[in-house]
Amino acid sequence: MPDPTARYAAPIRWGILGTGVIAAEFAKALALVNNGVLLGVGSRNQASADQFAQTYGAAHAYGNYAGLVNDPDIDVIYIATPHTAHFANTLLCLKAGKAVLCEKPFALNTAQVTQMVARARQAEVFLMEAMWMRFIPLIAELQKRIDAGVIGEVRMIQADFGFRAPFDPRSRLFDPKLAGGALLDIGIYPLAFAALLLGEPEDIASLASLGTTGVDEQSGYLLRHKGGALSVLASALRTQTSMSAWVYGTRGRIHLPKQFWRGQELIIYRTDNRTKQEPERVHKPYPGNGYQFEAQEVIDCLLAGKTESVTMPLDESIALMRTMDRIRGQWNLSFPAEQITDLN
Repeated sequence: MPDPTARYAAPIRWGILGTGVIAAEFAKALALVNNGVLLGVGSRNQASADQFAQTYGAAHAYGNYAGLVNDPDIDVIYIATPHTAHFANTLLCLKAGKAVLCEKPFALNTAQVTQMVARARQAEVFLMEAMWMRFIPLIAELQKRIDAGVIGEVRMIQADFGFRAPFDPRSRLFDPKLAGGALLDIGIYPLAFAALLLGEPEDIASLASLGTTGVDEQSGYLLRHKGGALSVLASALRTQTSMSAWVYGTRGRIHLPKQFWRGQELIIYRTDNRTKQEPERVHKPYPGNGYQFEAQEVIDCLLAGKTESVTMPLDESIALMRTMDRIRGQWNLSFPAEQITDLN
């Protein structure tokens, strides 16, 4: 129920910074939320902003980011720009007092993320990483089942996300100037999945296959968590993988089939030496593309007067970036844009 003392009132008015594919998907999802409406869009050129606004029904269209950020009618901004712009764009929004939902990866490294979080907390402005997987109904059901002990203590996780993309050295997937590579773009999903269930890893062993542009075209991560539980994870841009996840416990296992990060079904296999139990299939269907759940979380938080999400807290975003920093450090892989860590 909305907090009458909160600084926001329904409907929450959204702005979208960027007009690419992800921005379009998010705009579609906003049509499925409660107490939220798309009001404005900001692009690097007016024609793109106008076209996006016309397509998705936004009343305000700006041919620059500053126009959107300084629009007094906008409550919260979804940042849908390339990885390398997340840090600067988030700080720009926070400086203007706008609540922010920033697409993952939150930024390029822990130093950038830490500064973003510090600015948000200092200004008491809402900030959240757009880890949409966290808010999918199936993931909430998975956590519920695990907490109830249906497979006992979780001892191992397997998850992968890989597809074969056409090679283009100038694309955001392969260009180091755009922080390309599998890890930040899609490896973050299996890593976030493991962190959700087992926490930040204590030890990490990883290997990467670096392509001709110098970024990781495929990589694997072996994590050891508190208590000795293991996560066996992988991501790839030039290799098609199962895109599924398994959670293994002391009394059974759970399978999340293809595209686990946006799934609608899980299968529970219980282990009982006395009787044979049939697998249990759990279905959690939802309309649309699934982005509406993270948007709804932001809306609910703002109406309740919160500056952070309990489901996707900022400290967990910092920990996840810290894990990815440790992994890239093992490959001696860095990006030119991550040298920017202070924009005042």
